[in-house]
Amino acid sequence: MADPVKPQGCTNLKLHQLARRVARLYEGDMRALGLRNKQYPLLSHVVKLGPIGQAALAARLELDPSTLTRNLQPLVASGWVRVEPGADARSHHVVATPAGRALREQAQKGWKRSQTALNQRLGLERVARLHAQIDECLALLDGHDDEGPNG
Repeated sequence: MADPVKPQGCTNLKLHQLARRVARLYEGDMRALGLRNKQYPLLSHVVKLGPIGQAALAARLELDPSTLTRNLQPLVASGWVRVEPGADARSHHVVATPAGRALREQAQKGWKRSQTALNQRLGLERVARLHAQIDECLALLDGHDDEGPNG
């Protein structure tokens, strides 16, 4: 009988290494437009879903509300999004400005170039399998985000 499969190394480290290498492929196209990698998906979601409440946007992106607020600050400062008052004093809506919409359109072309380059380097089948594995792992971990190493 064969030995059971045993992962070698730290999964967290390996995922971070992969994420950093993939991010490098996208950085050039985003940086040329004045965006950072983390800003494009945020801007893109605001354009697609906005106006959207901050709490709903944080939930959609699976971000802590305070992290979302921090990540929005450079987009607001650059004039690409606005945060407007909501129905009550505690709620706010995020809206893309015309400049933000135009930037998202430009950035989308660069993002697609980067994705195509990644697909070519890794191969379409491998990328599709990677996406499926990530989706499966996210589903398995859903609801277990707050548990520590002892479950």
